[in-house]
Amino acid sequence: MNERHNIYTLIHKGLRAWMCDVLTAVGRMDPHDPADVVAVLGEVRALLAGCASHLEHENDYLHTALEARAPGSAGVTALEHEHHEQSLALLESSVRAVEASAGSLRVAAAMDLYRQLALFIAENFKHMHVEETENHATLTAHYTEAEVFAIEQAIVGSLTPDETMTTMRWMAPSAAPHERAALLSGMKQNAPRPAFEAVLGLIQPHLTERERAKLRTALGSVPPAGDESMASKPARDLAAA
Repeated sequence: MNERHNIYTLIHKGLRAWMCDVLTAVGRMDPHDPADVVAVLGEVRALLAGCASHLEHENDYLHTALEARAPGSAGVTALEHEHHEQSLALLESSVRAVEASAGSLRVAAAMDLYRQLALFIAENFKHMHVEETENHATLTAHYTEAEVFAIEQAIVGSLTPDETMTTMRWMAPSAAPHERAALLSGMKQNAPRPAFEAVLGLIQPHLTERERAKLRTALGSVPPAGDESMASKPARDLAAA
């Protein structure tokens, strides 16, 4: 028997990759280099905005769906979302503390941001596991495959163009080849060609050559990879690509 589609899996793969990338960037940041600080803090703020948007979508669509047919089933993760919102506000305060400091005080503020971000990510990893297992089981026990797909499409339809590009930037490269192929095959069939080609151009610099070859086989044809320098751009720039 095939396992039911898990609405949480791909977006969480993308979020985990994004979180780890930004955490690494903060750890490597040179607090004595103003340009580096500005760039990295911009990446942090982009991640915080992405996390806030993700919480909002889960609250509005998935928690609403869970509570509609299994009252109380979203209670634990809903409370954790409230805690995450508080953590996001504290992280923004830590970002501002780095900006407002200099010298040895900035070094200390940067380390404080790094540690707070690490704890936030650790909590989120555990939280996402619960959603992918317990919440998924509840959702699929009370909704048909078609209904779950409709919920997913409603979430996708609610995204702004920038949110869509940022989501695809992290989600598609973080997926397994068969997941990536299914995701992009659906987009190739349903999205306007310019939008589909923009997504391909966005994600290809973040794929290995073997992954590109597998994607070409799955899709039939894939335009050549774009500028490899895109791989080093922060997510806020990629979202506007």
